[in-house]
Amino acid sequence: QSHSQLKNKPVKIRGYSGDRKYGIASKDVKELIKKSCKLLQLPLSGAHVCLYEDGTMVTEDFFPTLPDNCELVLLSRDQTWSGVVCDIGRLLNTDRHADGLIEAAKGLLSDEKSFKRRKVLTDLLQNLEDRSDLESREEDEDWFTGVDVRFKTKSAYMKYNCESRIRGYMKEVNPRPKAKVKEEFLKTSKCLVEMLKNDKYNGKYFDRTEKESGRLCTKEGWFTCQGSFEQKLCQSLHSINPYGSRESRIVFSTWNLDHRIEKKRTIIPALLEALQTHKTADINLNYFYQMLFTRENLKLVHIVCHKKGAHNLMCDTNKMFRTSKNHP
Repeated sequence: QSHSQLKNKPVKIRGYSGDRKYGIASKDVKELIKKSCKLLQLPLSGAHVCLYEDGTMVTEDFFPTLPDNCELVLLSRDQTWSGVVCDIGRLLNTDRHADGLIEAAKGLLSDEKSFKRRKVLTDLLQNLEDRSDLESREEDEDWFTGVDVRFKTKSAYMKYNCESRIRGYMKEVNPRPKAKVKEEFLKTSKCLVEMLKNDKYNGKYFDRTEKESGRLCTKEGWFTCQGSFEQKLCQSLHSINPYGSRESRIVFSTWNLDHRIEKKRTIIPALLEALQTHKTADINLNYFYQMLFTRENLKLVHIVCHKKGAHNLMCDTNKMFRTSKNHP
């Protein structure tokens, strides 16, 4: 067909950084680029067009095969487009106060019928509406809904939340030792509780205002799952910021501080076994304290990475008793 006989093809064109799409009809790529450059105010020299979906360059031969109203991107000489991925990249770089994006997501959500896409939009909105930079009750009242009035800041509450979890570990442990061991076990327990009190129940683990060496989160409040007991890292890269919203705070309560070497199955029985033949004074309390109450043996894990079965990890018998090495 000669140029004069070619049928105008309607397409949707957009620029590299804009979301707005324009309808343009043209006979070939040359005409399309000329019209698009004028519309989007881009220099004609070096301008080219590619498919929005996957970044395929649109040539004169390829152009006639495109479906009507196909979505295209106009690029200047140095710009490249790798498809939808570029949009995702731009979305991730968006300032989280981008009200337009939040409104757009809310609009899409109200019309969305697909459960899967609704879930994606809901998660996106929750992360976009992150209010983790706010710290006090006055600034973010919604976050504190249901939280005791004595807590005036998010960090203070999160610290208490961690203290409560760790303080509970001693209460959960109620073995029924034989009479011979009972007195020594009570003595050992009291010593361990005193050590825990001195460390303020290690509440610092959840407190974002603590020094980096003490906390388990970033200074913004992001926690990353440390993976199940037998893994070095979480394969799913779970992360959460309970400081960001009330919902995130509540969901974070399902994350566990998991004992790698298990408390009830292994640590307490090992301690009772040691007390059969040794006095409290002979026991390396630092070792048992670390195993029961510290990051030495505790891993913060997403509920999916919390494995309930037996871990089959044992206490280190070389560290269970006092020696000149561990107690000079």
